[in-house]
Amino acid sequence: MPTPRRSQTERSQSTQAALITAARTLFAEQGYAAVPADEIVRAAGVTRGALYHHFGDKQGLFRAVIEQIETEITEDLKTVLDAAGDPWTGALGVLSRFLDLCLRPEVVRIALTDAVSVLGWQEWRELENRYGLGLITEILESAAADGLLIDAPIPELAQLALSACAEAALMIAHAEDREAAKEKALAALVALLSGLVSGKDG
Repeated sequence: MPTPRRSQTERSQSTQAALITAARTLFAEQGYAAVPADEIVRAAGVTRGALYHHFGDKQGLFRAVIEQIETEITEDLKTVLDAAGDPWTGALGVLSRFLDLCLRPEVVRIALTDAVSVLGWQEWRELENRYGLGLITEILESAAADGLLIDAPIPELAQLALSACAEAALMIAHAEDREAAKEKALAALVALLSGLVSGKDG
């Protein structure tokens, strides 16, 4: 029995996935600036025209790669949060897991190093807002519902907490000893965010 022909949508999705996978590997290993578009399309087994058709240019492909990474990080952290028994435990778990993820070489290279220079500071911050802000807001709203949050505006708290986490991530990325930097950043974040919690035991 002949194999059914793939639809145009399926072929398009397959091409996009091949380009993202190839680019993600190469960007993580060599850095964005060191990887020419020709090397990406060669690794993906597609034409240069396919890259331009689906992503516009190499920068557009980089955006797709970092969107994929940010989505995976957010889903990972959401799993940690959902497994926690209470908002404070969830917040601590999410913080620790987030900083662990910041130790991964591809996260350091793509999301914390190249993203700022490739996308620019403003677009990078908007990306962080799009993925991280909702999760932080959810934690704060849950804490407020349980009577654990100090009396303060949640949207502003969430934005400031996100900024602190993003800064901690950058500190780790640029540290010589990233593991040590992660431990110090975690301790500092816990100390900082503990001030938002009212009625917490210990």
